[in-house]
Order: sequence, then C-alpha cells, then structure tokens
Amino acid sequence: MSEPIKLTRKDFASDQAVRWCPGCGDYAILAQMQKTLPDLGVPKENIVFISGIGCSSRFPYYMNTYGIHSIHGRAPTLASGLKLANPELSVWIITGDGDSLSIGGNHLIHILRRNIDVNIVLFNNRIYGLTKGQYSPTSLQGHKTKSSPMGSVEQPLNPLSVAVGTEATFIARTIDTNVKHMGEVFRRAAAHKGTSFVEVYQNCVIFNDGAWGYATDNQTKDDHILELEDGQPLIFGKERDKGIRLNGLIPEVVSLADVSPNELLVHDEDGPASLAFFLSRMRQPAFPEPIGVFRDIKKITYEEGAISQISEAVASRGKGDLHKLFHASDTWEVTPEHTNGHN
Repeated sequence: MSEPIKLTRKDFASDQAVRWCPGCGDYAILAQMQKTLPDLGVPKENIVFISGIGCSSRFPYYMNTYGIHSIHGRAPTLASGLKLANPELSVWIITGDGDSLSIGGNHLIHILRRNIDVNIVLFNNRIYGLTKGQYSPTSLQGHKTKSSPMGSVEQPLNPLSVAVGTEATFIARTIDTNVKHMGEVFRRAAAHKGTSFVEVYQNCVIFNDGAWGYATDNQTKDDHILELEDGQPLIFGKERDKGIRLNGLIPEVVSLADVSPNELLVHDEDGPASLAFFLSRMRQPAFPEPIGVFRDIKKITYEEGAISQISEAVASRGKGDLHKLFHASDTWEVTPEHTNGHN
C-alpha cells in the first residue's frame, strides 16, 4: 500500500500573482488556509474552492486546487450541486459580507438550513471593497461611505445571528490577525460533517481601515474579545478577571473579584441554539465579542438524506429509465399545419 502524499503550504499556492491591496487582511486568510489544508490529509484534486464576486472572491485563483469563480451571491448554488454530484469532494465557499448577505442572502440562508457538507468562509470587512467603498449589509448605522455620505440609516445585519436562525450546525468566528486561532477554526470547520459557517473579521485598509481595531489592537483586544472554550465559563480581560453571568434572563459583565467563577455562564458548543444566539448578540461596547466555535452539533446532511431516498427508490422500483420517463405522458409532434402557416 502506497504511503499518503505529504503536502505543504507551497503545494496549495498557485502560480497566479496575488492582487489585493498591500496590507489587506485577505493575505493572512489565504496564507492560513494554505497552511491548514495539508493537515487535513485531503488530496488537492479532491478540494474545490468556489466564490462569488468581490475582493475575497479572487481566492480560487490563488489556490492550487480546483476552483470556480462564479457570479455575485451564487456560490452556494454551485457548491450545492457539486457536492450532491460528487459527495467525496471537500468543497469550500469563499465569500464576503456584500456577496453573501445582500444579493446572495437567500442562497446563504438555504444552504445553511439544508446542512450540505460544505465549508463557508465569510470575510467581513463591513464595506464593499471591490466596488470602491460603498456601505455593505454589515456596515454600522451612521457609517459614512461613498453611497451613504450622510451616514447609513440601515440596521446592520449580524452574520452569526442569521446562521443561528437557519439552524446551522457549525458556527464560528475568528480574526485575520489571530492566525493561530484562525487555523484552528478552519481545521474544526473542515472536520465538521455538515455546513460549517465561519465569519472572519477582516480589515480593509483602503475603504474601512480599523473597523475591527478594538479586536486587533494589542492594548485593547483582551478586554474586548472573549475566546470561547467548550465546557468553560465565559472569562475575559487582560488579567482574566472579568466574566459573563446571567441575572435572570439578562446577561451582565461581572468582576471575578466580586463573584465566583461557578456563577458564570458556561459555554456549550452542542447546547441549545438560544445560547449560540445570545453569544452572537454580544457586541461592543456593552460586551466583549466572542471568537471561536459558537455551535457544533450533529445532524444528518442533505446529501446523506438525498442519497438515502435515491437508494430506497431504486430498491423498491428499480433503476430509472430516461426513455420510459420521457414517454410516460402524452406527447405530440408539431407539424406545419399546427402552425397555421406561421414560422
């Protein structure tokens, strides 16, 4: 039996020149993905990256795997068909907050609820970058851009809350500057059986620089970010001296000098969806923002269900015959007299 091929990060880097702005957070995400994939033990020819439109959607060009650069917001559609046609493939969808949450919102919702075994990585920079700086579905209310010169009046969409609402089976968040954490999240996502959804806080240095500054600045991030650990209480802070507890149904930040860690809320990745939703709503400035795996539960995948139904139908009715199916109903032939002399 031949030894499995050992791959490296270089094996996953294509010969295409990477064309993102200097300092863009996309570089870190690309590098970490190329570094993580060799650990999965999946041959390159069994991996496919599919994207829509946007800065993030150039990703397939830079991966030395199969790839599809599709149309705006429709990557989930292509990924669904591909995974059903060949369930053995490892399928990754690369998208942005504009691509997947505006024109692609409907497609995102349905691939998440169906639980098709694909991995979705959403780059969230709270702006449209490729089209040069218009506000996006995740832009903060009041944010001034080229398309909202007086400030956006819209309520921003929360990607993780949307994912929880669709009953997604794996939901996570990471940050482009925290490469070690990002790599671990990608590995967890790949290992999950079902749809994995990963939001990456990604900085656009040109059109929305510093959007996640509180989460990336070395002086402030420990007080503004809460790293989730399954089975562990929600503790954060530079000195690990703060926590989150429930006061009835109301969450509150407390000091560990005043309360015991036993009083704190404990994270449970396969717990109720209400807990994951609560975590997804924790936002600055009132609360630290969680990163890590919010939810990881087991459910039958869409393709497993579909293949099972096909097998059951074949067992009970035999293999299908396309010719018989085509002629099973009334058919007719259009002749010249049917057209009344019109072409």
